Order: sequence, then structure tokens, then C-alpha cells
Amino acid sequence: MSEATMTHDSKVYGYLAEFESADGLLAAAKATHAEGYAKVEAYSPFPVHGVSEALGFHEAKVPWLIFVSGVAGAMAGIGLQWWTGSVDYPMNVGGRPNFAWPQFIPVTFECTVLFAAFGAVLGMLALNGLPRPNHPIFNGKRFELASQDRFFLCIESEDPKFEPTATRRFLETLNAHAVSEVRHDDED
Repeated sequence: MSEATMTHDSKVYGYLAEFESADGLLAAAKATHAEGYAKVEAYSPFPVHGVSEALGFHEAKVPWLIFVSGVAGAMAGIGLQWWTGSVDYPMNVGGRPNFAWPQFIPVTFECTVLFAAFGAVLGMLALNGLPRPNHPIFNGKRFELASQDRFFLCIESEDPKFEPTATRRFLETLNAHAVSEVRHDDED
């Protein structure tokens, strides 16, 4: 592979196929997954039922982040109350033990909810790669229609099966309205 070809290929983000209907996008997503492509994204003006499953997205990491964050919050709430009431400043009030767990329930619950909420928001932002003010997909021809009335499927160049000519030919067989190259920069 020549140096000029390598430079050109390194600026290609992927190929973008445009569809006129949600059914067309869903059929294309199923065919793309069946063909063996893994780094694929679908874009539509509204949620299309079944596209995530058609593309093979089955991992849900955010619920696990929320659970772990909630458990950490509960431990932090109990630990803080135990430390302050039993170790740092023990005070005998009404003959109660220093670690009387029923009185710790409200604060523990609130810490659990607070940590879980932060885990959900920060985990979602991190897993989505946000904030990201610009994305190469915005350079795609006619991509602004993705928020209006068009449906798009993008096969990224990072996909192990990606080969420029074969991938473009494959997308053209999916009855796409148009297939265009998406580059990392603004050049055409």
C-alpha cells in the first residue's frame, strides 16, 4: 500500500448509506450484521424499534454502573455515620449503642440514590464519549436530514471487515437512496 493511499484511508471515517424509510434502515441493519460488520451505527429522526437488536447491541453497561454506584453510596453513607458516631465523636445518648443502625437508614438511602444518579449520568456521558462538540459523521453528505426525515447507516473504517471498495459495493446492494464516503476532515 502506497503512502498516499494510507494517508487517504486514514482520513476516511466510513461509508454512509441513506434510506428513505425506517423499514429500509431496519432491513439494511439486519443484512449488515448478517454480513459480519461490527462497527456500524444507525441514525434516524426517531427511535426505530428493532435496530439495536439488528445491529447486535446487547450489552447494557449503564445499569451495572448504577448498581455499583448505588452500593458505593450505601457504603459511604453507613461508613460516614459509623465513623462520626462510633470512632470520631462517640456520644452516649439515652443509653443507645454508638452504632444503632435504624437511625442510619434515611441517610444511607439518600446517599445510595445520590451516588446512583451520579453514576447514571456520568456513566452515560463516558460510555457515549460525550461531550463531543464535533463528530466526523457530521461531515457526511445530506446527514443533516437525519434529524428530519431520512435514515442513515454508517459502516466505520475501524471495522475489521472494512475494505473501501467492497464495503461501498455492499451498501449499494441494500437499496440505499445514496451511499457516500465520510471523512474525518471537511475536504471533499
